[in-house]
Amino acid sequence: MFLLNGQTVLRSYNFGLGNQPLGPKQFEGDGKTPEGLYYIDRFNPRSRYHLSVGISYPNEQDKAYAAQFGRSAGSDIMFHGRGPEGNVFAPKNRDWTAGCLALTDQEIEDVYAMLQPGIPVMIYP
Repeated sequence: MFLLNGQTVLRSYNFGLGNQPLGPKQFEGDGKTPEGLYYIDRFNPRSRYHLSVGISYPNEQDKAYAAQFGRSAGSDIMFHGRGPEGNVFAPKNRDWTAGCLALTDQEIEDVYAMLQPGIPVMIYP
C-alpha cells in the first residue's frame, strides 16, 4: 500500500486482505476485499482491531451488482490494525480479515493520523 501526496510516496506498507484474497468483493461474507475507487468516510478510535479507517464500500455499483443476484454487497470495509484478535491470526496467515485491509497496530496509527474524510482510495491487485 502506498500513501501518496500527489505523485510523492509518503509511506509504503505491506498489508493483509480478506481470507479469500483473489478477485474483487462481490457479496457479503465472500471473504474478499473490494477493488476500485472508494473514499475515506469514517474513523473509529475504539475499533476492536486497534484503530480503523472506513472506506465508502459498498458504492451504488457494488450494491446494484449484488442486488442482481438477490444478495447484499456487504459493508464495514476498513483499514485497521491487528488488535488482540489479529495478532493471533496474522502470524499464521497474512490474509485473515473478512474483507478489510489489515496493517500492524503501529502502521494503522500512522495511517489513521495522516488521513481525513474524503481522501480517495484506489484498491487494485
